Amino acid sequence: MFKAIINVKIFDYDNFIEDGYIVFDDIVREVGPMSQFKNNFYHVIHGHGQIVMPSFVCAHSHIYSIFARGLSLPFNPKNFQDILDQMWWKLDDKIDNDITYYSGIAAGSEFLLNGVTTIIDHHASGEEIVGSLSSLQKALVNKLHMRGLFCFESSDRYNIKDCIKENSSFASKHVGGLFGMHASMSLSDNSLKEIAKKQGDTPIHIHVAESKMDVDDCLMNYQTTIVERLDKYHLIKPDSLLVHCTFTTAKEIEIIKERKAYVVINPSSNLNNAVGITDIRSIIDSGVKVMIGNDGLSSSMTTEYLNTYYLGHLKNSSPLGVSLDDIKNCIVNAYEYVSRRLGVKIGKLQNGYVADFLTVDYVPFTEMNYKNAFGHIFFGLFPNFKPRNVYVNGKQLVKNYELTSNSVKKELEKSKEYSKELWKRVTD
Repeated sequence: MFKAIINVKIFDYDNFIEDGYIVFDDIVREVGPMSQFKNNFYHVIHGHGQIVMPSFVCAHSHIYSIFARGLSLPFNPKNFQDILDQMWWKLDDKIDNDITYYSGIAAGSEFLLNGVTTIIDHHASGEEIVGSLSSLQKALVNKLHMRGLFCFESSDRYNIKDCIKENSSFASKHVGGLFGMHASMSLSDNSLKEIAKKQGDTPIHIHVAESKMDVDDCLMNYQTTIVERLDKYHLIKPDSLLVHCTFTTAKEIEIIKERKAYVVINPSSNLNNAVGITDIRSIIDSGVKVMIGNDGLSSSMTTEYLNTYYLGHLKNSSPLGVSLDDIKNCIVNAYEYVSRRLGVKIGKLQNGYVADFLTVDYVPFTEMNYKNAFGHIFFGLFPNFKPRNVYVNGKQLVKNYELTSNSVKKELEKSKEYSKELWKRVTD
């Protein structure tokens, strides 16, 4: 039986309906104003004026970082490499496939409660590399019913052959696979050559010029810039994700454009690590498409959208440095990217698109219409965003602010034990 949510505001970055309805099963079947609604024996849900909008995509994350919260380690970083050495590389070095799975359950559940239903993840786990991406797939896609694109961040701190094997094997079995690489500064030329042999047409997913240290390392050891180095080995295929790009040059951005790759920025992470602010104004103006991730820092994408907007003003010393249309385009870019990579249609509330959407309470104090709808959502909803209901493929995963699956709730309890085990391994 089709479901119909009635008496709601409908917004999908393209269209706005003041008082409308949406009919769906696993896909959207019909959308329109209430004046045209006919109850053809639908299961009707009254929306009470809520806003219905597409659920969010996180274009770059590190799921395993969910278990870093509260972890107390000696931590006195002087630079970005110290942050990696003293925190993140100690953590991910001790992760096995069970911990990978339960970190997926924990992080994915939080993402859902924040309206994020698709995650592009950049995974790392030193205890077990082979099989780790299947563990993520099992947690996020099979158990939580989310959508995901996964890869392993190949690095010389691991067995590079296992990294290559895991990326190649997983990408060959799953639609839209990516080939993960950590960063230029943790990959030798020999490793890049080996990756190039096995990569085929699979796009890469790699941190690029996140900090000045990555740039300086490349210039000192390879006498070139990071993007030029990657391009030398023909690694930047169409749909590749070059993450951060805080210190990329105009020439590098031009290469990214020519290769039809994407830049993925992570504003809150850049602030946290004090590495710099990506100049997305110049990247967008160059014609490169930009998407937004969270780098594993939190489960809220709306925080990232807000920080992108405000940091864009600061970076360009102008209140017009980044516009609401720029933010909207970054969000839509992610929908289009995922739609193409996974072979589904997400991001619109239109006939034929998959029913991935959320409902959120909002009572505007001023008129809300087609022209100002995104302004209402950005300034009125995003700062304290909490969806009431979340659907993926028409299946309700969050109802009245709570996860609907009792089995997922049981797995969440188990995840606490696995976080304790990881902490023990890291601190022993």
